Amino acid sequence: MTRAGVYLYAFASAAAGVMDFIWGEFDTSHQPIQAFGDHIPGLAILAYITAIWMIAGGVAILWRRSARAGAAALAGIYFVFAVFWLPRFYTAPQVLGFRVSVEIGVFAGFSTQLIAVAAGALVYASLAAQSPAWPRTILISRWVFGICSIAFGLGHLFYIQQDTVYVPKWMPLGGEFWTIVTGICFMLAGLAILSGIQDVLAARLLALMFFVFNLVALPPFIFANPHRHAAWGGNAYNLAAVASAWILAAALVARHALREPTVSSPLTEVS
Repeated sequence: MTRAGVYLYAFASAAAGVMDFIWGEFDTSHQPIQAFGDHIPGLAILAYITAIWMIAGGVAILWRRSARAGAAALAGIYFVFAVFWLPRFYTAPQVLGFRVSVEIGVFAGFSTQLIAVAAGALVYASLAAQSPAWPRTILISRWVFGICSIAFGLGHLFYIQQDTVYVPKWMPLGGEFWTIVTGICFMLAGLAILSGIQDVLAARLLALMFFVFNLVALPPFIFANPHRHAAWGGNAYNLAAVASAWILAAALVARHALREPTVSSPLTEVS
């Protein structure tokens, strides 16, 4: 199971890189470099460098000898994407008004990249599981996932009308109902991960919920806009989120086992 999480993380990251390469641009929804301005020199070249970086990182993480380098590369590029969101903490309120909901919306976008950073860091640290960095990385990642999950939940609850677009029309009970339910589920998962109460189950259910988004919520955007980068990029990123939560669950299992006399990280099973 843990190997599958790492493989999915590699596949999703490489797929996002392939899409950046095909379009020759950044995915504006998840790699919002445009937050730094509309006229960035060499933007296409930077996009191609990013694409190659993500593809190379996704391939490298699959082999033990290069896995740490691949994990570091992917954690690093997702951290760069998180930095892309920072200007919006200032600019978004200037445009949309100074409201708590605006800041939460930006923080939720920022958080989408932080959980992918945490997953890369976990894979990196797991390959030296006897190092003191391994338990610290699990602890930090637990806080990252917990806080980010709560931010996702608040984002759903503050933007119910906007998020109903992701709910297929054929689903019963209406879009508002499912938006509220998923928001509550995000918050409960975050609280469970932070508190350590059923945290492994919460991380696995979080991965399952992200995966359901890939099955029912995101494909219609590809069919509606097959030539739009963000439609494909959103699906690739969401798969990375599935993998990230899956990797976290494995790390939390390892954390609970650290009290045992002999312990090895389940994430080290990367071929």
